[in-house]
Amino acid sequence: MKDDNLFTPIKIKNLELKNRIMMSPMCQYSVIKQDGVPTNWHNQHYISRAVGGTALVMVEMTNVEPDGRITDFCLGLWNNEQKLKLKEIVDGIHSYDAKAAIQIGHAGRKAENAEVPVGPSAIPFDETFKTPRALETNEVYAMIEKYRYSVRAAVEAGFDAIEIHGAHGYLIHQFHSPRSNQRSDEFGQQLTLFGEKVIEAAKEEMPEDMPLIVRISGTEFVEDGYGIDGGIAIAKAYHEAGADIIDVSAGGEGPIPPYGKPGTHAGYQVPYARKIKEALNIPVIAVGRLDDFALANAVVGNNETDIVAVGRGLLRNPYWALEANHQLKKIDKSSLVPYQYYDGFRG
Repeated sequence: MKDDNLFTPIKIKNLELKNRIMMSPMCQYSVIKQDGVPTNWHNQHYISRAVGGTALVMVEMTNVEPDGRITDFCLGLWNNEQKLKLKEIVDGIHSYDAKAAIQIGHAGRKAENAEVPVGPSAIPFDETFKTPRALETNEVYAMIEKYRYSVRAAVEAGFDAIEIHGAHGYLIHQFHSPRSNQRSDEFGQQLTLFGEKVIEAAKEEMPEDMPLIVRISGTEFVEDGYGIDGGIAIAKAYHEAGADIIDVSAGGEGPIPPYGKPGTHAGYQVPYARKIKEALNIPVIAVGRLDDFALANAVVGNNETDIVAVGRGLLRNPYWALEANHQLKKIDKSSLVPYQYYDGFRG
């Protein structure tokens, strides 16, 4: 019988993690020159989490073109300078016995600083956002190639895993949501087609034994949005296209009315991850207020998820993983805690 816990190692394809803790990708909005190039802040931010015992450090949403960024202060990966700076971060993460992943995405109609954002259809997110220009069919295919370039560059930078962002109302989510995709071409007739083709392009650029992660929203918290059954269908399509791991979040594609608000309790999104894991029998990542040590340990022990993505907890404390093990006492401290800090974890 499996007896996994938060500190049980796991291997998925060639990705070997010393524990089940992943730093959730969280935008820092800290690019200085608006050129998409990582700064010293990014180096310190990500490498410190590796020092702190996090097994998989995932770099925030990194965008495939300038107008694909949420803001002009977000990261990009469309040129060599960006790639080389990201490689420095990867090398730093690796030097502290952690693995590095990166989330590749495009904000679509939610690109706040784009003069004219793009999307599957000319439908704004809400009245506070600009109306996007609907991509022509040939432009959709060109966009797939932009994702391809960014994935190739990420592989060359040395990342151990790639995540494609298909959640939170960004471009891939916009295509697979009937709320925002009202196209008449093949990308409207099959809503997951754009995401599937991005996945297929990514897999062609990745080593065969490198896992591809795809983040989706397991449900949309809006009246006319899809529920968990729709989320399972999307996950199935993306898994069949080549996704090895599904990172299950929720929401983001439409303003949330009062009756649709999700819970704010700890672990409120775990049921979506569990249902997708049960339906597809593939590895999943759970996220959503999982910064309580005992709860994070429980969702792994109860086989509800394979990896726990921690967000707020790791923003507050880069050494969240060290403290989690100190409290839970799952493994010998000396196997996780840097010797320079060991006195702080005695007893």
